[in-house]
Amino acid sequence: MAKGRIVKALSGFYYVENEDGIFQCRGRGNFRNRKITPLVGDWVTFEAENRTDGYVLAIDERKNELVRPPIANIDQAILVFSVKEPDFSTHLLDKFLVHIEANEIETIICLTKKDLGTQEDVTEKVKVYEMAGYQVLYTSMEDEESVQTLTPVLSGKVSVFAGQSGVGKSTLLNVLKPELKLETNAISKSLGRGKHTTRHVELIKLTQENGYVADTPGFSSLDFREIEADTLSHQYPEMAERINDCKFRGCTHINEPGCAVKRAVEEGDIAQFRYDSYKQFLEEIQSIKRRY
Repeated sequence: MAKGRIVKALSGFYYVENEDGIFQCRGRGNFRNRKITPLVGDWVTFEAENRTDGYVLAIDERKNELVRPPIANIDQAILVFSVKEPDFSTHLLDKFLVHIEANEIETIICLTKKDLGTQEDVTEKVKVYEMAGYQVLYTSMEDEESVQTLTPVLSGKVSVFAGQSGVGKSTLLNVLKPELKLETNAISKSLGRGKHTTRHVELIKLTQENGYVADTPGFSSLDFREIEADTLSHQYPEMAERINDCKFRGCTHINEPGCAVKRAVEEGDIAQFRYDSYKQFLEEIQSIKRRY
């Protein structure tokens, strides 16, 4: 028996890596009966007679896991958004941030296509995220040096790349590790977004940095079933730090008097667009709970 980490899952096979290489394994027979699914990123106990004929016997406890994409034990999420083409979307970024925060995963915001110019309103909005405590990096596909600013950030960690479609996630990874030759697609002009190019979840080893990057098919469904209405504001750092100052415990920050969050919005300490996305997500969560 040996220990290793699942670096790829494809067609019912799990590819487990340790210091001796990669072993193709199947899941243990009783996993299905116990409704256990091994995930990419899992640390496992396995046995293998050779490189192509092994079995995953047990899965270590996970520190976190995502449902879509199905992946475990993530150290950080790199949320990749473009300055232009497609336009920077704070609403979509907030949606990603809420889901990542709910899974207690560190987040770094990576803005691509800075060569296309940064409009003043984008710069102002980005400052809001920096004030909330998020690290923001600007990159350009035309400037390899700017992409290399990601190198120390990825060092020694398991990172998941996610974000808008068509912003250059695969292109970024190709710059960081040219031998990957990941498929990239140009933006569809009529749709204003890229086509999905990634088909399965896989951990890609970045040798110089001793880190792994998960290239995933993206967060195919960012619905709010996993998030409760009363914890949504906890996923906004600038709201979370004011919750205890609200007059009522369990304040939803909508109609209650003496709400510290609403006061901060009125005084300009919380950005209106962040509060607007909070209200919209809260409505979505409440409507889901009513349906179910």
